[in-house]
Formats: sequence, structure tokens, C-alpha cells
Amino acid sequence: MLRQVLHEGLRTSFHKLGHFVANHPVFFASAPVLISILLGASFSRYRIEENVEYLLAPKHSLAKIEGNLVDSLFPVNRSKHTLYSDLQTPGRYGRVIVTSRRGSVLDPHHVNSVLKLHNTITQIQVPMLGFNYTFAHLCLLDDSKSCIVDDILRVLEEMRSARASNHSVPTLHYPITKLKDGREAYIGHQLGGVLSGGGRDGVRTARALQLTYYLQAASPLNEVVAASWELLFCKELENFGKAHLELSLYPFTSSSLQRDFQMTSRVSERPLLFSLALCLSLAMLCCSMRDCVRTKPWLGLLALVTVSLATLTSAGIFNLTGGKYNSTYLGIPFVMLGHGLFGTFEMLSSWRRTREDQHVKERVAAVFSDCMLPFTASTALHVVTFGIGASPFTNIEAVRLFCRNACISVLFNYLYILTFYGSNLVFAGYLENNYRHSLFCRRVPKPELLQQKPAWYRFLMYTHYNEEATEAGPLRAYESHLLVAFMKRYYCDWITNTYVKPFVVLFYLIYVSFALMGYLQVSEGSDLSNVVATETSTIAYTHAQQRYFSSYSPVIGFYIYESIEYWNTSVQDDLLEYTKGFERISWFESYLNYLHGLNITTSLSRSNFTEHLRSGFLRQPRFVHFSDDIIFAKRADGEFDVVASRMFLVAKTTENKREEMSILLDTLRKLSLTSRVKFIIFNPSFVYMDRYASSVGAPLKNSCIAALFLLFFSTFLAADPLVNAWLTVTVASVEFGLVGFMTLWRVELDCVSVLCLIYGVNYAVDSSAPLVSAFALGRESTRTRWVKLALERHGVPALQSYLCYGAALLPLAAVPSNLTRTLFRCFFLTTIITAFHCLAIIPVLLTFLPPSKKKCQERKNAAENLEEIECVEMVNSTRVVDQITTV
Repeated sequence: MLRQVLHEGLRTSFHKLGHFVANHPVFFASAPVLISILLGASFSRYRIEENVEYLLAPKHSLAKIEGNLVDSLFPVNRSKHTLYSDLQTPGRYGRVIVTSRRGSVLDPHHVNSVLKLHNTITQIQVPMLGFNYTFAHLCLLDDSKSCIVDDILRVLEEMRSARASNHSVPTLHYPITKLKDGREAYIGHQLGGVLSGGGRDGVRTARALQLTYYLQAASPLNEVVAASWELLFCKELENFGKAHLELSLYPFTSSSLQRDFQMTSRVSERPLLFSLALCLSLAMLCCSMRDCVRTKPWLGLLALVTVSLATLTSAGIFNLTGGKYNSTYLGIPFVMLGHGLFGTFEMLSSWRRTREDQHVKERVAAVFSDCMLPFTASTALHVVTFGIGASPFTNIEAVRLFCRNACISVLFNYLYILTFYGSNLVFAGYLENNYRHSLFCRRVPKPELLQQKPAWYRFLMYTHYNEEATEAGPLRAYESHLLVAFMKRYYCDWITNTYVKPFVVLFYLIYVSFALMGYLQVSEGSDLSNVVATETSTIAYTHAQQRYFSSYSPVIGFYIYESIEYWNTSVQDDLLEYTKGFERISWFESYLNYLHGLNITTSLSRSNFTEHLRSGFLRQPRFVHFSDDIIFAKRADGEFDVVASRMFLVAKTTENKREEMSILLDTLRKLSLTSRVKFIIFNPSFVYMDRYASSVGAPLKNSCIAALFLLFFSTFLAADPLVNAWLTVTVASVEFGLVGFMTLWRVELDCVSVLCLIYGVNYAVDSSAPLVSAFALGRESTRTRWVKLALERHGVPALQSYLCYGAALLPLAAVPSNLTRTLFRCFFLTTIITAFHCLAIIPVLLTFLPPSKKKCQERKNAAENLEEIECVEMVNSTRVVDQITTV
């Protein structure tokens, strides 16, 4: 009883709200436009977020804490040339992968070309404040105040010198080789596509090599000059590639990722305009019909105008609050479009069911009473799910910002549909009640006068006059609408046919099996190239990286941050065991080999171990570079002790490089917790990998839980408690299928696809709630009859929104960007799967699953039988009285 009272009370409230909007249509039509114009002027504050790490890396992760600790011990910016990482190297730098179109890059003519390229790069000049800055002024310096360059360049120079002097070329080993000065250098990330002869033969051929030029950015002036140098670096490489066609060059700089991430917004401008025009045309077409009075093309246009005004208002608020734009916001207009189309088409469908003899205000009030309760509930679900995603519990900033702005946008979308679209429905109602043409606003003559006009005039002015005010009259007039006629005359009878139902259920089982197959193959997508435009230097560089340099992982720093007993044999064995299986650049292992070479035992006392290390090992020219890897501290007794040190490890990997790195990170983390040697591991790429899966999945999980709680606690507002049960099952089925088919379509679980999955929850509820509610409210008929009636009432607006939304998504497929490709695939799958559920699965299942119509029919029959029994008893008692009276 309480549920019915609340339900009727809310319907009455919306009925009064509809009256209020109908009494003040000019105000409610003009106020949203003025607000949007005023807030739209704030685009002068338009700013772009340039920090990609801030957006896409988990905010709270152990890798960031470890990075701060590492930076305090061994400054990362200074040691970034040894702590190599693919796309996440800190600071400013320029990088290029050089591949040979034919032969090996180690061939003499290719070696000369590469060294010529190196000289060209070092001579790039940046004019600034009357001074020409070159690489020598900007480079990162080593301890001897020389520019740090890659070891492979020294190898190439040694090879050219040997050939010039007719000496034998020194053997090049891979991935660790020995330089002329006796120093061992890791070149696994500098030489790629290697074919090794094994043993003493060394490297036979190599298909690619990589050069990196590290820059200083210690001051604002240095930052500006380095940014200009990076631009000239890319232009110079482009010119060099045109002059040397035998080489292929793939440049990459520290700003390439940010520039290519934001490029998606620029390359999407024209397709988005085409998307809007296509959706606009189809919306007007879906609202049109043969009857010139009852056709509503302008309302289809105004539906898109309403969404556009809400977008402009929310964007204005975002600008005024100091927000910065990023490319993930491209999905927000499509979230608003899906939400707005359902609301506007439901209002238009409800308008068609009202009586034409009623006053316009009464018809608008009836529309509000019929549509606004489910539309308000779905809007509340949008706000809750996106609000949970915008909470501080969300660990990825791009997801949090998207959810926050989507929440504000959907709220304004709801308010503008309530006011702006509702007031325009009033104006359209006055035109219809006065029998005026919906396009030209000219009064349509009556049939007897229309027959006297020319044929073209009769074609334009055709309408159906209702001289008698009956309920069936206007409904029959609206059946000339193509989609209404199709749904009522053909589709409803076909989908509820006894012979069609088994095939629908079978098709649903096939859907579940394929979804399960994809669900079991879900993979996380922490690769940053998934969010950039495709025809960019980042993608070309990433593909070259994966092709030629996927044999080894990025360099992992192994940091021992406490003083340990390096001289202890058991500690030495532990350290060697931990680093076993890696390619190692280790001062510790080199020092032990140095002691073995001098026939000195490694089991020394503390003082002797440290003294040999400081006075002997680190004084050798081939080991002096290890001085940067050890921190000494003077004890109270005057002796020195190693308080912290680092080594560099490289793991052998396959094509699934990021997945293997994530597993390796977890394994080494667990080892560090149980080991008596206190160490941490770090690489700049770890800030993107660490807790990425849990950070990405948490907003989706929290939003789904919030949606389930909202559906559960709003049961008392629904006409039937089974409505919320059906909505929960529908959402679960849609989300399960969306995750599965998304994976089968090669979409990984990243921050963009998770946003689409959160929206999928709301989209499923938007489209299925009116259908299930209409069926649950049905009385005094069979299941099949009420399934048909629910489809006739709500199937048409759902089909209209699917068509318009799908058409709006199609231009996204043509945008050359991985981010928009993910948006298109996820949104398109959401539309298709939801349409399949709402137009096929739910209607078929409702014909034989609860809520039941039999109990309602039995209650009615029981009431009628009770009345008949009471009448019979009354007749019998009268007869008895008459007999007694006679006696």
C-alpha cells in the first residue's frame, strides 16, 4: 500500500510540475538558452591538461612512494640514462629509432650514416635571447662534465676507426658488451633486431638501433629552450630521412605523448560535427510522419538542441571552476546524447497517447506524469554511478574527472529536458490543437476545402481531422507513423509468436557463451599508446619498439636502502640469488669478480671490504662509473660504510612485455617483504603499471554496487518490486556481454573502456525501465497482451533512440585515434546489446516469467464470484422468509 501511495504521490507531483511548465512556456524556453550563452562565454578560460602521468597513472601507488625514495638517494633525473624506460623517462629528451631498409645497421655505410645523423643532431641550434643553444649547452653531464651519449655511439665510432685503420673490427656482444676502455655496457635497449652468432662471434647483424639525447631542465629558461630543441629535433630527423632513404627514422620526445594524446581532440572535430548532423537528420526523420499536423520534426531537432545547451552549460561551469580539458572528455557528449534521446522520445511517445480534445496544458501535464518518474529515476542512477566514480576513492584522475563532469552534464541535461524541451512541447501542442502545419505554421483547411486545392497543396497539407472527441481517434491517426505501424502491426506479433520464442532463447544462450569466452580473456590495457591518435610519431615509435626491442625489459633499478653486511658470505649469496636470471649491470658482482681476479677472498672484514672497494675497485678506469651507484657514510670510529647502493637488472621478455613486467613487479615486491636484505625496485614505467588493474576496475565495481543498492532501496517507489529485480538482471546481463564482446573486439580494460562500462549500466536501465514498468502495471489481461502493449508504448521511442544514437556513433569509427576507437566500439556494443535485450530478450522472457498476470485475473474473478454468492444467498434467504410468512 505504501508503495502505491508514494508512486501516485510522485506522479501527482510531476503532473503539477507539467502544469507549471505549460503555464510559463516562454520563461522555461528562454532561461536555459540565456544561461547557456552566459556560461558559454567562459571558453576564454579554455585550458588543456598537459601532464599525462597525472591523468593516467594511479594516484596512490607504492611505485610513486618508491620513486620518491629512490630520487632522494640517487636523483632519477641525473641517472635516467641508465634507468632506461620506453615512454615514461622523466625530464626532457629526444629519442630516435633508426632501422635499415636493407641489410644491417652495422654495415659500414649504415654506420657512417648513423654517425652523420648523430653529428647533425648535436649541431641543432635553438636561437633564444640572442644566443644559439646547441646540444652541448643543454645536454646532461657526467662527472667529467662531458655530455652523456649512448654507449652504442662509442661502439660505432670504434668500428669505423678500426675499418679506417684496416684493423679487425672489435667483437660486439649482446646485450652486454665490453667497450675499448674495458667498461661493460648494457646495449639491449640501444641495439635491436639482433642476430647473434653465439660464443665469441658476437653480433652478426642488427636491424635497428636507438639513440637517446638527454637534456637538462634545471631552470625555466632551460625548460623553454629544451622544448624548442625537441621540436627542431623532430624536423631535423624528418629532413634527414628524406635525404637518406636507405634508413627509416622513428622520432620520439618527452612531449610526444602529451601532444599525440591531445591530438585526438583536434582530429575529432570534423567527424563530431558530421556525427551531430547525422543524428540531427535521423532524429527529425524519426519524429516525422505523413500527417502534416501531428508530425514533429522540430521536436526531433529540439531534442539535439536541448542536449547541446546542456553540454554548453556544463562546459561553462567546468571552465569557470578552473578545469582543464583532456581527450577523454570526448565521451561526455555521447553520454548526454544517450540520456537525452530516451527522455525526449519517451515524452513524444507519451504525447501521442494523450487525448486531442484535452487542453494543451492537460496534455503536457499528462506527459510529465507518465514519463518523468522513470526518467527521474534513471537520471538519479546516472548521478549516483558517476558520482561514485568522481569520489576520492577513484585512483585514476582521468576517470575521476570524467565521472565528475559527466555527473554535472547529465544533471543539466535532465533539467533542460524538463524545462526547455517541455516548454517547446507546449508550443508544438498549440500548433497541433489549432490544426496548423508543423513546419510552416499555416492553418490546414478542412477536408472539403482541401479537395478544391491542387494536388501538391493537398500533399503538403494532408492531415486527419477528428470531429468527434474519442480516445481511439488520435491513436489511429498516429498509426500512420512508420515505426509505430511497424511495431504494432508486425514486430509485436512476430516476437511473441510461439515458434519464434525458442529461437530467441537459443540466440540468447549463444550470446552468453560468446560473452563468457571473451570474459575469460579480459586483459588490462596499461599501454599508453591506447589513448593517442593513430597517425602520430608515438604510434610509429611504439610499433618499432615492439618489433625490434621487445626481447628485454626496461632497466629495473634494484636499490638497497639500508646498510647490510656486504662482506658476509651468506648475504653475498642472497644478493646473487636474487639477481640470478637477470642480465645485470652490478657493481657488487663486478667487485666480487675483481677480488677473485686478485686472488682475494670475498669473505673479508668490514674495514678491509670497504677499503678495497674505495681505494682499489672504484679507482680503476673501467669501474669508476660505479661510483654513482654507491653511497658511503663515515662512522663514528672514522671508518666508511656502504649505507645504500643500487644495481640494474634487465629481464628477458617476449611480445607480452607489459604483462610480464607486471608479473615481475609483483614477484619482486613479495620477495622484498620476506628478504633480510631490504631493497626496493623501481622504473619510471612502474607508476603506470602498479595497481593499474585494481585502480581501473574499482570505479566500475563501486558504481555497479551503488547502482544495485539504489535499485534495491528504490523498490518501494516502483509499481511492482519485481521491476527492480528485472532491471538488476538486465544490467548484469548487458554488462557481462559488454565486457565479453569488448574483449573479443580487441578492446582492453583501460580507463576509457571502464568509463564506457559505467555508462553501460545507466544505458541499460534507461531503455529497459519503461518497458518493464509498463508490463508490471498491466492488469486484466494476459502476459502476451501486455508485452505487446508495452512494446507499442515504449518500443518505438527505444527504437528511435537506438537508431539516432547508433548513427551518431558511426563517424567516430573514422577518427584516426585509438581513444575514439575504444569509445566507438564500447558505445556501439552497448547500443546493440541493450537493443537486443530490450526488444527481444525481455519481451520473450516476460511471457513466461514473473511478474504474473494470473494472480491479478484470479483476484478479479474471486471478487466477481463473491458478489454472485452474496446475491444468491440473499435470494435464498428471501425465499425462506416468504415460506415462513406463508405458513
